[in-house]
Amino acid sequence: MTTVTTRAVEYPADGLTMTGHLALPAGTGRRPAVLIGPEGMGLGPVERRRAEALAELGYVALAFDLHGGRYLGDPGEMLARCMPLLADPDRMRDVGRAALDVLRAEPRTDPARVAAIGYGTGGAVALELGRDGADLRAIGTVNGLITGRPGEAARIRCPVWAGVGSEDPIMPPAQREAFTAEMQDAGVDWRLTVYGGALHAFHHPPVDHAAPPGVGHHPRHARRAWRDVVDLLDECLPVTP
Repeated sequence: MTTVTTRAVEYPADGLTMTGHLALPAGTGRRPAVLIGPEGMGLGPVERRRAEALAELGYVALAFDLHGGRYLGDPGEMLARCMPLLADPDRMRDVGRAALDVLRAEPRTDPARVAAIGYGTGGAVALELGRDGADLRAIGTVNGLITGRPGEAARIRCPVWAGVGSEDPIMPPAQREAFTAEMQDAGVDWRLTVYGGALHAFHHPPVDHAAPPGVGHHPRHARRAWRDVVDLLDECLPVTP
């Protein structure tokens, strides 16, 4: 198994001191890098494992923080924090840009070869980075199909892949259609994968606290969605020896 090293990195964003999880692949040379955005609950073990799995594949990976080092397991508290954030594209961009700057500044990162992926709120942040014109090679979002301000999707400079559960009440067909229309009208190279029978956050393993209605794990589709993310990175950001 490839040796992966990890460390916590602190940086300011959104008026908070964020603590991200950086995972580095073996070796000393520069590698393509991936920014990973968490679900609305915030950075937790699932996102840390994803960063480490990408480092195993040869990427520098940074799972970024949303809540100043806190994990919001209470749905009410999470929504009170995330809904205003999701309604404010400039705040989302600030959160994403701060983490992206940290990732680009890492000596192992090839700053010209960076992608952003995310889940839920973290996926919406990844999309806003694209709408802000960030220099990214790929954007992937699961459950984060938030439409942006009119015309700004034209700034997206890379392929976009999105995944969503067919039974997700938070991202219903009307939201999916608005998102795909936005991407198409902007001339973006986009793809949407709909996972049949899956609810919101289907990719996330079961949690030890109460899940809101419409949220549920789907193990088979969770594996497929991860493979789809890896395939996106392999296509747009291949790791070379």
